[in-house]
Amino acid sequence: MRLTIFAATGGIGRHLLEQAVAAGHDVTAVVRNPKSLPRQAGQVRVITADLTAADPAVLASAVDAADAVLSGLGPRNPRTEAGIASQGTRAIVAAMQATHVRRIVVVSAAPVGTVPSPGRPNPPKHDPGDGFFMRHLGAPFAGAMFRAHYTDLALMEDILRDSGLDWTISRPPKLTDKPLTGVYRTAYGQNIRGGFSVSRADVAHHMLRVLGQPETIKHVIGIAH
Repeated sequence: MRLTIFAATGGIGRHLLEQAVAAGHDVTAVVRNPKSLPRQAGQVRVITADLTAADPAVLASAVDAADAVLSGLGPRNPRTEAGIASQGTRAIVAAMQATHVRRIVVVSAAPVGTVPSPGRPNPPKHDPGDGFFMRHLGAPFAGAMFRAHYTDLALMEDILRDSGLDWTISRPPKLTDKPLTGVYRTAYGQNIRGGFSVSRADVAHHMLRVLGQPETIKHVIGIAH
């Protein structure tokens, strides 16, 4: 497949790039700093773009003729850099609409299902997949720590729902740097009961896997070990 990967130097994006190249996909990597690309960079087309002030023509050239777009977009520090996910995704969606590319898979976060947004002003108080600990301790603590970040991700999800594109949203809990296993649990529309963490490598694996699963289109999917 012809894939365009945004934030290909980020925590999940690096795994997307590595796994997509290993699987033989034709990859375009969109990055802010090409010097940060991993060793697979020699096997991909590289486009430099800052999604906080992106040139629409550059983004259009990045996604044009792609079979799918994958985004690992997010702040390096969620407590100080919130805003990039919605802003960047809005630019990506506009480029896809301009070039008639439809398939996009993005990463969000497990707590977002209970975060209000313009498109979901009254979300459920608790995610249906959360157990006692997450409902009463984990989720409230995470929400207090990363409120601005989760609000940004909720807005990003709104943008995708309103885009008319064929989107899939991955919602992992705490991300780790453990190695790829390819073994994890998933659930449509809810978090994973007792799933407190998942590796970035396995999130990337699942994001690539759903490209071959049309039943995941227009669905939010919880993922955890």
